Amino acid sequence: MVVDVTKLAFTTRFQLREFIEQAWFITSVTLMPTILVSIPFGAVISLQVGNLTGQLGAQSFAGATAVLAVVREAAPIAAALIIAGAAGSAICSDLGARKIREEIDAMEVLGVNPLARLVVPRVAATMFVAFMIIGIVIGAGIGGGYFFTVIVQGGSAGAFLSSFTALASINDLYIAIVKAVVFGGMAAIVGAYKGLHAGGGPSGVGRAVNESVIVAFMLLFFINAVITAIYFQVVPPPGL
Repeated sequence: MVVDVTKLAFTTRFQLREFIEQAWFITSVTLMPTILVSIPFGAVISLQVGNLTGQLGAQSFAGATAVLAVVREAAPIAAALIIAGAAGSAICSDLGARKIREEIDAMEVLGVNPLARLVVPRVAATMFVAFMIIGIVIGAGIGGGYFFTVIVQGGSAGAFLSSFTALASINDLYIAIVKAVVFGGMAAIVGAYKGLHAGGGPSGVGRAVNESVIVAFMLLFFINAVITAIYFQVVPPPGL
C-alpha cells in the first residue's frame, strides 16, 4: 500500500477538498492533546536532566540537554503518538465503516480507485498536520522545560537560554521534522490498511482500530530507531 499510495499521489488527480477536510479534522482532534502531552515530556526531561547536571556540576548545560532531548526525540514521538492514536484510529474507523457498508466495493464497481479517492488525501493531510504541529510541540516542550528548570528548580534563565546551541544544531530540527512527517504518513497508512481490510461487522471495525493503533506504535519506535541510527552515522555531533 505504501508503494501504491506514493505512486497514485503523483499520477492521479489530487482530491484537494478531501485533503482540506481531513487536515482540519486531524488538527481538531490532535492539536490540544499533543500540546498537553508535550509539556510533561519537557518537564520530565528537564527535571531528570537538572538533577543529573546538578550532581555533575554542569548546571549551565541543563538548557542544552533539555532542548536536545525535546527537539530530537520527545517532540516527534509525542506528536506521532497522538497522531497515531487519534488520527490513525479515526481513519481506520472511517474506512472500516465504509468497508462493512460495502461502499468501497461500490466505488470499485464504478471504476473509482479507493486508494486515490480516500487514502491519498488522508495520508497527505496527516503528513501535513504532523509537519505543522511539530513546531508547536517543540515550543510547548521547551516552555515546559524552562518552567521546571528555572521556576521550579531555581536555575539560571540566562544559562538555560544561552546554552541552546551548545549541543543541539539546526540539523536536529530538520531530523525532527522528517521524523514527524514520516510518522504521520506511517500512522495514516496503517490506519487506512486496517480499515480497508476490516470485516465481520462493527466488532471487526473495532478490532481493526485496536490493531491499527498497536501496529502504528510498534512501527513508530522501530522507524524512530532506524532514522536516529542513520542520522548519527551521517551527521556527526557538534564539535567533531
